[in-house]
Amino acid sequence: QVQLVESGGGLVQPGGSLRLSCATSGSTVSIYPMAWYRQVPGKQREWVAAITSGGTTTAYTDSVKGRFSISRDNTKNTVYLQMNSLKPEDTAVYYCNGDGPVAAVEPFGSWGQGTQVTVSS
Repeated sequence: QVQLVESGGGLVQPGGSLRLSCATSGSTVSIYPMAWYRQVPGKQREWVAAITSGGTTTAYTDSVKGRFSISRDNTKNTVYLQMNSLKPEDTAVYYCNGDGPVAAVEPFGSWGQGTQVTVSS
């Protein structure tokens, strides 16, 4: 099973920026598309962004397009999410995992602890 450790969250004012990191346990992750998700208490987990295994193609949910940027460094087995122009509605716990169906199968299938992002004045 892949271990996923998210970090980089914190408290930031509206309009500010944060860079999240997702450290994974092994190089096997480098062959899979990866994604960032977020979840607000009482709501379903939301898909935010995805990146192909080679890092050349990305996709985003409409609400973050133009503000967030996903990237990866396969030599470090790490996925990043650069978040700019943050809004209060971005407040959530952010998680990384395989993209879509990949997250439900080996070597994935579980979730890390996530990292809290709070956007507030």
